Amino acid sequence: MKLKNPMLVVNDIDQSVDFYKKVFGFHVIMDFGANKTLTGGLALQTAETYKEFIGTKEISFGGNDFEIYFEEDDFDKFADRLKECDVEYVHPVKEHSWGQRVVRFYDPDRHIIEVGENMKVVCRRFLESGMTPEQAAERMNVPVKFVKACMR
Repeated sequence: MKLKNPMLVVNDIDQSVDFYKKVFGFHVIMDFGANKTLTGGLALQTAETYKEFIGTKEISFGGNDFEIYFEEDDFDKFADRLKECDVEYVHPVKEHSWGQRVVRFYDPDRHIIEVGENMKVVCRRFLESGMTPEQAAERMNVPVKFVKACMR
């Protein structure tokens, strides 16, 4: 068994493609009209065709019970670029207790998108601030082995 792609059902596939291009720089790599696969492995499916697939007349959006998660090495640059994208935020940039900075926002169909700072980058940031590997591991709630792997 192998997971192939997450697939989001969308109302306007062209609007969604434009959103993912603008926010993430993704491009269409497979175009089947009502289904498009983007770089990074994200697939988009039109709501009309998906209704047929599952035998329903209604699709519900914005349930806030699911998100797509990305990690970014240059989190500050991404957060600055996001400000120019006119997105609706779930919440602005915040730092979790383990030190990772994240931001959550909605795509055009109110799917939640989370972008977090790459955990190796978080680790390196702590080490560069003067923390020992043991202190960084405790702060991040990860094994010291993970911290030492990030040092390579």
